[in-house]
Amino acid sequence: MNPAELMNKARKAAENAYAPYSKFRVGAALQMADGTVITGVNVENRSYGLSNCAERTALFTAMTIGNKDVRGIAVAGPDAWEPLPPCGACRQVISEFCTPDTPIYYDDGEGGFVISSVGELYPANSLMDMADK
Repeated sequence: MNPAELMNKARKAAENAYAPYSKFRVGAALQMADGTVITGVNVENRSYGLSNCAERTALFTAMTIGNKDVRGIAVAGPDAWEPLPPCGACRQVISEFCTPDTPIYYDDGEGGFVISSVGELYPANSLMDMADK
């Protein structure tokens, strides 16, 4: 699947976000090695710390169903007015399950998207470096 198609899957997923407090919907789509696309949305809670981001929802779903080989991630925020890369918590979780060269596509806030990678968004991943030794 090309990046634009994966972004469209993430944008479609964002329609199902549960964001009654922030009104800021986010959707994520994972391209898996077997061709499957797994989506997730942000799920808010009135106790904000208990909310979950779309990227983590998608990754946790992938792990739950046993599909662990992520080949690409798209993050879409139809309510974003500026680029929407994954937050710090999501970058940490993404780095747990993806290689540094895994591509990440995210909304640019103007109708297009930015192309990046796990390694570009999380370059000093000392925990992953330790796991490799």
